[in-house]
Amino acid sequence: MAKYYYSPRKQKIMALLASGAVLALSPSPKVGWRVIRNIPKVWKEIDREVIRRTIREFKYDRLVDFRTEKDGFISVVLTEKGKRYALRFNPERIILQKPARWDGKWRFIIFDIPEKRKVVRDAFRKYLSDLGFYQIQRSVWVWPYECKKEVDFLVELFEIRSDVYYLLVEAITNEALLQKHFQLSL
Repeated sequence: MAKYYYSPRKQKIMALLASGAVLALSPSPKVGWRVIRNIPKVWKEIDREVIRRTIREFKYDRLVDFRTEKDGFISVVLTEKGKRYALRFNPERIILQKPARWDGKWRFIIFDIPEKRKVVRDAFRKYLSDLGFYQIQRSVWVWPYECKKEVDFLVELFEIRSDVYYLLVEAITNEALLQKHFQLSL
């Protein structure tokens, strides 16, 4: 897949379509906004023209198809290819890939999510744990393979962009401990 699909905005639109929501494309702003008004706040933040442009890109790549309804609405639905692709942006189905050979670099996730967002912080921490990250400190986690796209998706999903840092590290102390934990060798 083209890498531009990994933009957080496009991930949200794909996840919205995958969740079964129907986007109605209509020349009438009243009709379109009636649909958009009923979706969660996070989706309302996406500009309507951006949604249209993204949907056209998805159509070009055969990820979505248009279906004309009896009442004149044009519904956007995921194709089979789109459904397979959308699974990549379902937080319940994220799987971090483990290449055959380790590149010798560490991916650190460091965060400082405020106490008033404790629920989000705990959920983010649980996702990192479930994905297999190793916890060095409460807010410092490490993974030996590429994972930026998946972490970016979670960061956007939880709306914690300003609270999370992704570091690519070539050398650290106590590296042998991490290599042993992840069963790595160069």
